[in-house]
Amino acid sequence: MNQANKKELMMGNEAIARGLIENGCRIATAYPGTPASEILASVAAYQKRLGVDMHTQWAVNEKVALEIAYAGSMAGLRSAVSMKQVGLNVASDPLMSAAYMGCAGGFVIVSADDPGPHSSQTEQDSRMMAMMAKIPVLDPDSPRQAKALVSAAFDLSETFSTPVMLRPTTRVCHSRQDVMPGDLPATTAEPDFKKDPSRWAATPKFRYQLHLEVEEKLARIAEYAATAPVLRNPQASGRQALVASGVAAAYAAEALSDLGLWDRLPFFQVQQPFPLHTDFSRQLLADFDDILVLEETTGIIEMQLADRQRVKGKLNHIVPRVGELLPETVMALIADFAGETVDLPNLPQVPGRRPTLCAGCPHRASFFAIKKAAPRGIYTSDIGCYTLGLNLKAVDTVLCMGAAISQAAGFYHAYRHAERRPDIVATIGDSTFFHAGVPALIDAVNQNVRLVLVILDNRTTAMTGSQPTPATGKGAGGETLVKVDMEALVKGCGVEFLEVRDPYDLKDFIATVKKAVQFSRDQGPAVVIARHPCIIDLARQGQAAEPIPITVTEDCDGCGYCHQHFECPALIPVDEGKRTVVDPLVCNGCGVCLQDICPKGAIQRG
Repeated sequence: MNQANKKELMMGNEAIARGLIENGCRIATAYPGTPASEILASVAAYQKRLGVDMHTQWAVNEKVALEIAYAGSMAGLRSAVSMKQVGLNVASDPLMSAAYMGCAGGFVIVSADDPGPHSSQTEQDSRMMAMMAKIPVLDPDSPRQAKALVSAAFDLSETFSTPVMLRPTTRVCHSRQDVMPGDLPATTAEPDFKKDPSRWAATPKFRYQLHLEVEEKLARIAEYAATAPVLRNPQASGRQALVASGVAAAYAAEALSDLGLWDRLPFFQVQQPFPLHTDFSRQLLADFDDILVLEETTGIIEMQLADRQRVKGKLNHIVPRVGELLPETVMALIADFAGETVDLPNLPQVPGRRPTLCAGCPHRASFFAIKKAAPRGIYTSDIGCYTLGLNLKAVDTVLCMGAAISQAAGFYHAYRHAERRPDIVATIGDSTFFHAGVPALIDAVNQNVRLVLVILDNRTTAMTGSQPTPATGKGAGGETLVKVDMEALVKGCGVEFLEVRDPYDLKDFIATVKKAVQFSRDQGPAVVIARHPCIIDLARQGQAAEPIPITVTEDCDGCGYCHQHFECPALIPVDEGKRTVVDPLVCNGCGVCLQDICPKGAIQRG
């Protein structure tokens, strides 16, 4: 199918999706996580719009997503899986094994990193994981290059029978650029799984041989001309050189031009940080006395150059080891390296406003009820928009996906024989429960852990863009799937106490959580499902309820209780905190604040 020869303004994730479609990807899977979420959503949109015959799927977690896509590769089809960098931790087990076994059809793992971090627990560098797995990784500097490197990744994967990582960062994923769409493939491969137990089901004896093959592949990949570093300004000469990868390379190109150094300082862009090309490393160290390496966020290229005297970067603390390499940082580093001076604007630090749950968010009512039911409890929580229960002082721990239940169990065991054991309440989102909560709940039942688990079921994966969960019965393209019964699943884990309530009915919900707390004290784990749809999701679907008009009467004396314990952004302190008013532009009229949130009764229907 031929496409019109016209550029389109694409987000980086859309460009990656377009690259997957154009390169004959037949199976694409993912678990949502910023900054990678839009990749699979865009693949599904292209699939529907262009009539592409392929399978797209939001999997229950990253491990499952990788295993599904990898099986497609084993069957000879081009396949891809996408996730954020901490999601790669979840998928690390099959990743390491797949690196040994290799692949038949091209297999691309898109792991989107988040230097900063902007929306992640860590700013870990996925290229480190690629090094540990011993697979090559490609590092795009822009949406346009990200699309181009999808093609290079599939070719590299099939040339060497290896999984290949494509590693965009937040600034690539979420920036926009004019990108030329290409043609769709005229034909695609048919599945043909060739049984080979010594490879696909290799036992430890065979794994040793596969490891030898991996090392041999890496040596050949380090000589592969198609992904070799590129000298961007061949006219430049001197004994100093600049080496950069990823978005830092895009910033470096601009900085060299702005500083008037484009013709003076040789600039090498590394598209394949691992394995670094052998000839490039050798020639670089032979030709230059002084080398500056710019990369996010770990010194992967720098490690492989292994010359601490001539190579300047993160390992000798010349380049910042934490956070993004912003354009002004890159310019200052290059200017200092070249012996130039540059006046950079002193950008004002604008005070930020702490994030809070949306007005009308059902999680706010759930957290308020938890504090009422277990006022001196320990509150373990998890990754999601409900992490903002921190502001309501109803979240004490946030570690990783699914840890709310496991950490609640850990606190129970820590206090088990204490003179006074605190109530322990864990909160977890519906998508996160399916992702990583089920095994932890089974373990808690097995150990008879005295905890309360509140599953915050807003019927979507809200924080990452309202992707469906297994309970919604919808697929990546909106197709109808089988719904998973959450209540049956919880019961199947062996839970005896299970109640499903709407947190908007605050009085009833508080009573239910108190009942669960009492059960957990005397008998074992108790589960309450707080079920109310995400109000943003409802609004998008045109199903928002008729708003209830809210007003604050003159009985308000500015005590601040509603702000400290309920923190709805529609309740605004005015007159230096002496009273509160309702912001009509923010309030969605959920009516929860009418239910005894104000100790003076000043919040009224009005």
